[in-house]
Amino acid sequence: MDYIIETLKNLAGKTAFANIGFGNVFMILVACGFLYLAIKKGYEPLLLIPISFGMLLVNLYPPIMEEGGLLSYFFLLDEWAILPSLIFMGVGAMTDFGPLIANPKSFLLGAAAQIGIFAAYLMAIVFGFNGKAAAAISIIGGADGPTSIFLASKLGQTDLMGPIAVAAYSYMSLVPIIQPPIMKLLTTKEEREIKMEQLRPVSKLEKILFPIIVTIVVVLLLPDTAPLLGMLMLGNLFRECGVVKQLQETASNALMYIVVILLGTSVGATTSAEKFLKLDTLGIVALGLIAFAVGTAAGVLFGKLMCKATHGKVNPLIGSAGVSAVPMAARVSQKVGAEADPTNFLLMHAMGPNVAGVIGTAVAAGVFMSIFGI
Repeated sequence: MDYIIETLKNLAGKTAFANIGFGNVFMILVACGFLYLAIKKGYEPLLLIPISFGMLLVNLYPPIMEEGGLLSYFFLLDEWAILPSLIFMGVGAMTDFGPLIANPKSFLLGAAAQIGIFAAYLMAIVFGFNGKAAAAISIIGGADGPTSIFLASKLGQTDLMGPIAVAAYSYMSLVPIIQPPIMKLLTTKEEREIKMEQLRPVSKLEKILFPIIVTIVVVLLLPDTAPLLGMLMLGNLFRECGVVKQLQETASNALMYIVVILLGTSVGATTSAEKFLKLDTLGIVALGLIAFAVGTAAGVLFGKLMCKATHGKVNPLIGSAGVSAVPMAARVSQKVGAEADPTNFLLMHAMGPNVAGVIGTAVAAGVFMSIFGI
């Protein structure tokens, strides 16, 4: 009988019930909520499902993220900046930079949206974070998960990487919820109804030269951006040169989705209750939201300024796409514009600031690395 009782005790001790606390239960419920948003509501399921499932796994079985655990090996690829760089290659291979080339003024809208990053940096300093931690947190404002992970790694903020990455990817996924109220608050119905002229055709030569020239110019000025910006432009060159179709298809499909799985689950697995439910984490999430909101507002307000300067030829809504969430932010600009006028088509116009935002966020990361001598 003693043997049976001891055996049952050992079995009970090995179940997850023996090690789950209130915090773990809370995080499991959060994970299930994210899964609901991804599956039922369709909020960027490619991001939210692996992140949510990683969150679920680590709170059911914490050793999966400890040294020697499966997801700890995935996370090493985040710390080494391998997965973020590969994600950028995939984004470049998937994205048409034509709208940005056709309308170079879009660079200004993308730059304006980066104001949220530097505003959050100053706020994080005020809230007591050190300079490197503040810089890593502030990049959340660009709604760019890979860049957030990349910068946190380069600045040695691995302890904060989990909350930073989860906040960045969560805001990327929740762009359709967060941005529209800000966009509508800052624009009039008449402004939202503005129809923009069709973009000029962009030649094949322009599309081939663009990634090469941008790489040369930006990397010469900010060499630390080479891993991210270089991979972004390499992926786009695969797309536009027309002679490496197999590489373009691999980078934008198979490789991209493999990397999303590895990165998403490892990021989600950084959210164990013990590490995630802290006051600093709440501060990071709040600062990230403020940065994202300020970036969206700055893009829209600069769009309004361009609208005035061009006598009503620019719809201010496309300024909100200056954050780095490609192509979600551009789709939101299209959606809000179509709500004001169903015949309005802003998607291609919004893709210009959206691509500029990706480049701008990478540049902002390079600026921070230069400031701290990385």
